[in-house]
Amino acid sequence: MKALHINGNDLTLEAVREVVVEHRAVLLDADARDAVDRARAVVDALVAGNRLAYAITTGVGKLADVRIAGEQIRELQVNLVRSHAAGVGEPLSIAETRAMMLLRANSLAKGYSGVRAVVIDTLCEMLNRGVTPFVPSQGSVGASGDLAPLAHLALALTGEGECFDDKGARIPAAEALGRAQVKPLVLEAKEAVSLINGTQGMLALGTLALLAAETLVDTADVIGAMTLDALRGTDVAFDDRIHKARPHSGQIKTAENLRKMLEGSGIRESHRDCARVQDAYSLRCMPQVHGAVRDTLAHCREVMETEVNSAVDNPLVFPRPRAIGDRSTGTVMAVAEGDILSGGNFHGEPVAFVLDFLGIALSALAGISERRLERLVNPALNEGLPPFLAPGAGLNSGFMMAQVTAAALVSENKVLAHPASVDSITTSGNKEDYVSMGMTASLKLKRIVENTRNAMAIEAMAAAQALDFLAPLKTGKRGQQAHAAIRAVCPTMEKDRVMYGDFARVAEVIASGKVAEALR
Repeated sequence: MKALHINGNDLTLEAVREVVVEHRAVLLDADARDAVDRARAVVDALVAGNRLAYAITTGVGKLADVRIAGEQIRELQVNLVRSHAAGVGEPLSIAETRAMMLLRANSLAKGYSGVRAVVIDTLCEMLNRGVTPFVPSQGSVGASGDLAPLAHLALALTGEGECFDDKGARIPAAEALGRAQVKPLVLEAKEAVSLINGTQGMLALGTLALLAAETLVDTADVIGAMTLDALRGTDVAFDDRIHKARPHSGQIKTAENLRKMLEGSGIRESHRDCARVQDAYSLRCMPQVHGAVRDTLAHCREVMETEVNSAVDNPLVFPRPRAIGDRSTGTVMAVAEGDILSGGNFHGEPVAFVLDFLGIALSALAGISERRLERLVNPALNEGLPPFLAPGAGLNSGFMMAQVTAAALVSENKVLAHPASVDSITTSGNKEDYVSMGMTASLKLKRIVENTRNAMAIEAMAAAQALDFLAPLKTGKRGQQAHAAIRAVCPTMEKDRVMYGDFARVAEVIASGKVAEALR
């Protein structure tokens, strides 16, 4: 795969996945390197002139009034990274940490942070050579950015702290860098605050969650259509005319997907003239519910794509080009001047809001999935299928407890979906007095994604089981393809068996996109 050249302006979420999962190589773009150098020249000039600027020649947070000068500037970098590496709890996964490293490098590449290019180069080298810092997941309130997680990342760049080796064991960062032949950084003025001040912790988790959620909503359309067909539901509710009368784009897309899935279904044809007029909401309203999730995901993607390509540390450096040289032979541009402005781009509120919104949307996706599952297993609702989809019901319990598990998952989601971003807590001696709690939102969202995937895996297994009972009638070709993907890892239940391994394997197939491929 061709190397990714980052410049801070056009990184896509798909490229993030390629670097994180497929280990696509990353390099700093040449034009971006020039922009980084110009901003760095402004910082160097400020330090040489002993001028006042937040976090360059001062302390940080409540200590912004403390002047730092001379050799203390380099000492300040070390102290900032060490003191802020104060996280606790389970570490972020290697994928999440790699995403955070890439996103931080891309933000610095934008050329407003005032770091040397070698800082970005070192992050890229670590990604390319598989050096992954140990980053505890807890300790960020989402402003001034994700300080603690990013400080643990920065700590590893300097050869302190810990990293994971290729077997997942924690080893000293100096040893990990040495094995990979990556030279530890000695941080210069402003570089510590530029590394630790940003939203890349919450954004890394959120980006990976969004990519997973986009697969889940496609999968929900596939599995929902299988369930509807197994329950001998009608496709009338998915008529294009209905959805053009309320033209939400997500709703229209899901209705189209459901029509595709049910096209050519022998099961549908077998009861086309039945007396039932309409289905329950969990079947009939899939376009409205799944579609609303789609629209939410689209909004979240827009915000995250903006954030991925933003400068989010503080202060920011804005060089002022100064022309020198002979204009008759071509102007030579040199920069040693510019403005260093303090602001609040590190504040995670834009990301925190969409992380919470995404959690709410996925909770609904899991909730309606569990309601369809209930209709598949409940003998009062499942249209003549065996009670709990059990061969020899009574002697066998079938999917009775599987539905209970799904109910537990969706109920947990309801608790987790309470927004973190409505909270705040004062920090840093009341200097940082309103924060986003975005990292908390991202950690909750990660759990919601897992719960939703597992709940949908249970519905997928039940829908496949129900379709088996309707043989020789068959669903449409797309439904048969999805059914085959499920059956490749989970055989039909001929009698009760231990099911947790099936759940895990089907969830993995869902995560891989193999069920959603039926829509392609």
